[in-house]
Amino acid sequence: MLSRVPNGMLNRRLALAAALGLYVAVFLSFIFVEVPGLGLGHFFYIPVALLALAFGIRGGIVAAAVASALYGLAIVLTPRVPTHDVVTFATAIRLVNYSIVGAVLGWYADQHRVHIERLRELAERDFVTGLLNARAFDEALARRCSAGAPFALVLADMDDLKRINDAHGHTEGNRAIRRVGEALAARAPNGADVARVGGDEFALLVTGRVDAASTLCSELERALSRSGLDVSFGWASLPDDGETSLELFRKADDRLYAAKLVSRNRTVISLASGVAN
Repeated sequence: MLSRVPNGMLNRRLALAAALGLYVAVFLSFIFVEVPGLGLGHFFYIPVALLALAFGIRGGIVAAAVASALYGLAIVLTPRVPTHDVVTFATAIRLVNYSIVGAVLGWYADQHRVHIERLRELAERDFVTGLLNARAFDEALARRCSAGAPFALVLADMDDLKRINDAHGHTEGNRAIRRVGEALAARAPNGADVARVGGDEFALLVTGRVDAASTLCSELERALSRSGLDVSFGWASLPDDGETSLELFRKADDRLYAAKLVSRNRTVISLASGVAN
């Protein structure tokens, strides 16, 4: 099976191949066609620009050095151009210009990549909790299902967000959501993906065969309860409960619904006991 090559790496490979081809083409053209005043050496700017855009400021500077070396060697090998032109002030200026172009374009490319990465990160994160958002989580779940390695999907749902919003306002509700997200992220096993997938709904993907997924849910529920946060959990595992995202979500949601019914029954019994007393 052919492995997928990331688009960024593929683009860099294409830019490198194109730049190497242009280096050779300009170098040979200079040797066979150049005459004083024609200026074929200016075409070395093209591979310098390509490599700078593909590999950043370091790539641009290296590309400039290669272009300068090829330019000097081409002058030596071209019989129609005086050899003493290699060490002229004009050649030094050419080296400086190659380097400036490579450095400036490389700096621009580096900044562009930083901004793109930042935008990608923001697009994948929930603005309240900083966890993965629903879209990014769906992609992570699909990747795990495609890989076929055992893992568990854990769903979590806050039990009292409406009460918090009604009693204290949405600012306090967002604060409670943030606390749940922080607690889940802090207590999730290594390698887990943690996301907020709805208003008061969270989800985790736990790596490896999780034979005790229900135990993990119980541990998380107790830990959150000690922090004053009431959260119900449901879970499903691949391959035991399904092999597709839809199957796993349905099974985990069924268990979550059952857990919420148990929690409500506890609350009703607790209130009834309080009235009886």
